[in-house]
Amino acid sequence: MSDRMRVLPQSFYELDTSEVARALLGKILVNRDREGLTSGKIVETEAYYGGDDPASRASRGRTKMNEMMWGPAGKAFIYMVHAQWLFNVTAKREGVPGAVLIRALEPLEGIELMKKRRGADFGRKLTSGPGRLTRAMAITRAHHGLDLTDPKGELIIVEGEPQNFSIGSSHRIGVSSDLGRRLRFYIEGNPFVSR
Repeated sequence: MSDRMRVLPQSFYELDTSEVARALLGKILVNRDREGLTSGKIVETEAYYGGDDPASRASRGRTKMNEMMWGPAGKAFIYMVHAQWLFNVTAKREGVPGAVLIRALEPLEGIELMKKRRGADFGRKLTSGPGRLTRAMAITRAHHGLDLTDPKGELIIVEGEPQNFSIGSSHRIGVSSDLGRRLRFYIEGNPFVSR
């Protein structure tokens, strides 16, 4: 397997959640399901922490719904908000809650399949926003808990081509209460960033 198709190892995800959120920019999310292969470059992320983070799923302690955030890093953590599946990757070391929300992708492969799934034409909104990207990539609750570091897995994140880009940051989008830090990261100038 070439370096650009190398699946990110678990150690990649075991850093501080905001570091993982920044480092995921430019990496490639791949879904290899029965319908075909779809992939997209990650262009926007948000970092979420544990009990001290009011916007986090872990802010009220450990529950059946959020227990994945305390598990090993590099797992798919998927939940529904406003009838949309949201795709997150667990981060930090086991026992310490953390997850990165993937907010937007730049479509790369399987664009016709993405358009069919979304019932939309190709354009900046095809995979711009967490609900749009999960529909385009056919990511559902069935993927919850998958090991994204398994090279043979259906859902993986790979290194991608080396590239230069500037990283922008802001406060997280759509949260009623936020930390005083900028925890949303995006590739500046990329048209698929959600805002």
